[in-house]
Amino acid sequence: MTRHKRSEETMRRLLDTALEVHPGDFTLRAMTTRSGVSMGSLYHHFGSLEGLAATLYSRCMGDLLDALLAAVEDAPSARDGVRRAVVAYLGFTADHTDKARFIHAAPYAIDLGPHAERIAADKAPRMERLTAWIRPHMDEGTVASLPMAQVEMLLIGPVAEVTRRWLAGAPEIDLAESARVLPERIWQSLRG
Repeated sequence: MTRHKRSEETMRRLLDTALEVHPGDFTLRAMTTRSGVSMGSLYHHFGSLEGLAATLYSRCMGDLLDALLAAVEDAPSARDGVRRAVVAYLGFTADHTDKARFIHAAPYAIDLGPHAERIAADKAPRMERLTAWIRPHMDEGTVASLPMAQVEMLLIGPVAEVTRRWLAGAPEIDLAESARVLPERIWQSLRG
């Protein structure tokens, strides 16, 4: 195995281990013990535990955004795209609970602030694709002409809150019921 392949394998093992131990024992000791990777190697690849967390956050967020993009980019209309995005987010939460939990909990439990620029840069190309999908619908008036931050809040905010509550074990939250009820209501908040 080449040095590059070994390095990729080591990074993957550490990231997978971090996802497995989060949130229970997200410590250097847990990472190195469970992964079999030395602390020196963790520092070499990520700089710190927070650097590892930032990389994992970007990876999980990238997977979520890829699911949203796959849902919307071939949608026949803005309404269908919005509805598909809501269902895709909730489906991602159900199918990848560990990643959804990390996305929603890590920024509050781990200091990702020093890595904010890198996280934003990792997220930017996918967000640009989402903007490129919705912008023509705004231009033609089928989606309300709002700043993109407000569009994101209306589209993602309610679904993220459902996800947070479901991950916290709120008994009144049912993802399947939310996927049935929320898409049309969220579309109504965005339509032009």
